[in-house]
Amino acid sequence: MPRLGAHMSIAGGVDRAIQRGHSIGCEAIQIFTKSNNQWRAAPLTDETLERFHANQRATGIAPIVGHDAYLINLASPNPELWRKSVDAFVDEMERAGRMGLPYLVTHPGAHMGAGEEAGLRRVAQALDEIHERTAHISTMILLETTAGAGSILGVSFEQLARIIARTRHPERIGICFDTSHAFAAGYDLRTPETYAATFDAFDRILGLHRLRVFHLNDSKRELGSRADRHEHIGQGFLGLEAFRLLVNDPRFADRPMILETPKGPDMAEDVENLRVLRALMGDSSPLRGGEG
Repeated sequence: MPRLGAHMSIAGGVDRAIQRGHSIGCEAIQIFTKSNNQWRAAPLTDETLERFHANQRATGIAPIVGHDAYLINLASPNPELWRKSVDAFVDEMERAGRMGLPYLVTHPGAHMGAGEEAGLRRVAQALDEIHERTAHISTMILLETTAGAGSILGVSFEQLARIIARTRHPERIGICFDTSHAFAAGYDLRTPETYAATFDAFDRILGLHRLRVFHLNDSKRELGSRADRHEHIGQGFLGLEAFRLLVNDPRFADRPMILETPKGPDMAEDVENLRVLRALMGDSSPLRGGEG
């Protein structure tokens, strides 16, 4: 069965995120490697890293997946912002490497009016430089599927494949599949037939071997809306059936599945969403309720 978890706050230090995840029964978690609204942060201290690794050993939470800061735009046509983004991403890779994170998730970026082709080329150029500067780090970069609002790239499997095909180190790039984003982009998961068609297309265009992490989010908006609006599991337009199919798919039994749904400081929403997902495991009967 897949290892379930949620994105955890790093308030008070990255080591605290592991304790938070453990307190609500996470088997895997996702974290920002630093504040998600800053370009840079103070280096990780040896003491923080010691606590981080000790907490991971004590709790058994694995994998711990990194996510880069939202300020980064590897597709930017602005030379200054692109350079700042590449340098910031290299810093994030170095932090991820020191923490031993196997994956660092990133949104491909937005072309900001420069056009799709120019944006895809810009992302590939950024990834090549990042890989050259972090050749000593084993962390794999995961391009996340996106809802595709405005000029945001990553809305189609074809776009992601075109980025990877343009890089010099395609073996160092994987995919993070966000259920809400994919649904908003037009990929249906709500019936056995549409679910199979979506992942058949993924396999044909990208290869299932590249799919390393799932973000599990229901959608506040309808299929193909291009709106990035996360909802609690079973309470949105995706509905419970999509998640039942996913958590019981033997092809993804070893993939971490991470919640990014809205929550308050007590994380009660995470607890409930994890309960719902675990109740779906091993259930092969069609679901009749909960669809939005």
